[in-house]
Amino acid sequence: MKRLNKEILRLALPSILANLTVPLVGLVDIAVAGHLDTSAAALIGGISIGSLMFDMMYWNFGFLRAGTGGLTAQAYGREDWGACAANLKRGLSAAVLSALLLILIQWPFQKLMFVFVQCSDEVRALALKYFHIRIWAAPATLSLMALRGWFIGMQDTFSSMLTDIMVNGMNIVASVLLALGIPGTSFSGIGFTGIAWGTLIAQYSGILTASAILLLKYSAVLRNASTHQVTNVGRSSMREFFSVNGDLFVRSLCLMGVYLAFSAISARLGDTRLAMCSIMMKLMMIFSYFTDGFAFAGEALTGRFVGSKDKLAISRTVKWTFVWSMGIGMFFVAIYAAAGTPMFHLMTSDNTVIQSAKAYLPWLVIMPLLGCPAFTWDGIYIGATATKDMRDANIGCLIAFFIIWFGGILISRATGSQLSLDAKVHLLFAAYYAHLIYRSAYQTLKYKTAILGRA
Repeated sequence: MKRLNKEILRLALPSILANLTVPLVGLVDIAVAGHLDTSAAALIGGISIGSLMFDMMYWNFGFLRAGTGGLTAQAYGREDWGACAANLKRGLSAAVLSALLLILIQWPFQKLMFVFVQCSDEVRALALKYFHIRIWAAPATLSLMALRGWFIGMQDTFSSMLTDIMVNGMNIVASVLLALGIPGTSFSGIGFTGIAWGTLIAQYSGILTASAILLLKYSAVLRNASTHQVTNVGRSSMREFFSVNGDLFVRSLCLMGVYLAFSAISARLGDTRLAMCSIMMKLMMIFSYFTDGFAFAGEALTGRFVGSKDKLAISRTVKWTFVWSMGIGMFFVAIYAAAGTPMFHLMTSDNTVIQSAKAYLPWLVIMPLLGCPAFTWDGIYIGATATKDMRDANIGCLIAFFIIWFGGILISRATGSQLSLDAKVHLLFAAYYAHLIYRSAYQTLKYKTAILGRA
């Protein structure tokens, strides 16, 4: 057990350290926008909707990380280095082609986006400024997804950490300096658009970092890619690649549907509540960057032991991954309960938004308890490439979200009582948590057949 826990920590800690910089990017972007001028709510809303547009795009391609990681981890467990190299080649090829497609469809995409997301004209204009700059980072962003997954599959979360730290650190520095200016110089910043330019610069910095790691550390492994494709397992590997990624694509669509619906509904409740919901969502996700470290460890080890057909090791990996991640979750319950309100003040100086957020603090406090199981199972299922069950779980969780939201609306109308805007926000958070509960329950029930059965 000590050896397994050391391995879990070896894989989890670099991911956690890297993930610590991820929420900082979103927090800094919102904080910079919230302090640019007096229209803080509109600027925060512009960042929120602009980021949502890319979340909607990129979540559909989350399979590039997950599929590449799971398949590579299993190849690593079999000590099939040719398959490891070929998985990276396929992942990067799919990433570049997907990015070119996104650039081509950017104009109809933005039109379609605002058919579903209703917001003020000011927020819309700001979101489009952000979008039109950041879209050119798509090739780098999608390629980084595949590279991160490959590093995790190779049991090398340290290299993934180095890449993430470069991306997120550069994002923070470049966005702040470009938006607010460089102290002690004549450059006073370019304002809101500087946040988008900072993100673009950071993504390509990450590609340079990852490329250097591949050349210095994995040149021998990558030389196997060209010969692997012509072996007798090449065609079956391709079929598995597309099957796994097809399931993960559907899963991403379902998750995107939940988060798109959450933002679209909150946007209809006014700029203040949109800003408040954006801040709440950013804060709610902070703890996930800690638990995701253990989910990535579970992914790498589960895939490795599925590849080596070690059923007992899989069972122990799942058990101890949950022990670590749920421990982190309980810790964050205490943090949110004690420091929730000060966190709101860090995000914005707009007192109206802060006062609005205080009313929903209990939703923030319970997030770790409901989110931990869902996020941890995701890593384990990805490592085992049990993607059909993941797909089905997420189809169900999307349905659960809309059942709670529309069910609450219909019940209020049937009883002749009109829900207030504040009550609708509470209903929205209840719908969001319903999707987490469904994901957790479904994947828990399917564990023995979906995960252990693969060994």
